[in-house]
Amino acid sequence: MRGEWQKKAHASPPVEIDIQIERWPIERLIPRANNPRTHSRAQVASIAASIREWGWTNPILVGADNDIITGHARLLAAEKLAMKEVPVIVLHHLSPAQRRALVIADNQLAIAGAAWDEEMLRVELAILHEEDFNLDLVGFDDVELARLLEAQYDALGLTDADAIPEVQPEPITKTGQLWVLGNHRIICGDCTQPDVVSRHLGDTKPFLMVCDPPYGISLDSEWRDRAGLNGHGAAEPSYMKHRSEGHNETTISGDTRADWSEASNSCRALRPHTSGTLRFSRARC
Repeated sequence: MRGEWQKKAHASPPVEIDIQIERWPIERLIPRANNPRTHSRAQVASIAASIREWGWTNPILVGADNDIITGHARLLAAEKLAMKEVPVIVLHHLSPAQRRALVIADNQLAIAGAAWDEEMLRVELAILHEEDFNLDLVGFDDVELARLLEAQYDALGLTDADAIPEVQPEPITKTGQLWVLGNHRIICGDCTQPDVVSRHLGDTKPFLMVCDPPYGISLDSEWRDRAGLNGHGAAEPSYMKHRSEGHNETTISGDTRADWSEASNSCRALRPHTSGTLRFSRARC
């Protein structure tokens, strides 16, 4: 009856550890005719690539009559690599029933009850990616790899939208530095200088330029207080009330400039059917 197999008890034999790795010519191996495990061409190609990368790390298991118990895919990979010999372990001590069961167990035990710790997996994959290791060798398809890496990098970048990092004694970004952030480029420099704009654009010609120059307004941020329009009583520098230490200026440097033609001239060569957006802005402190 179904389930009776679970009731049978067997004495545990001593664990066999006296094994030897031998080198056999490929033609000596006999593939199992009724092997229930199938292997695609893509999988065989991946195994061949892994053997080329790491060497042969898992010998083929064979019975006393030279038939393959486990390692059919590795044999196909060896043939793909035009290898003449492969490492094998001969399991003389197994009965025919044990060999038949091991054919199944060797494959099934590797996946039954096993799972990935995805957080740790993402970390390990990200490290390999940063080291420019060929991730095609680890067995995940492109879609799954992209999902795992994107999730990892998104997790690393999660911060409170209102969080403000502490001001560092020395700024990380220096004048003239160009930052490449995926498809985005940010340069630290004067956007009115043609050489800065040219370096920032590289070979790209954007179809839109968004500017926010001061347009020579000679900003006076305290006039409302002096005019008594803010309802704060006596005139008082309103912008000084909540400023952090060291920020004493209420004007914008260069805000009296009215001629921004140099910035416009930098983009006169723009042509239709190009991609990207160029944004210029001046920091207000």
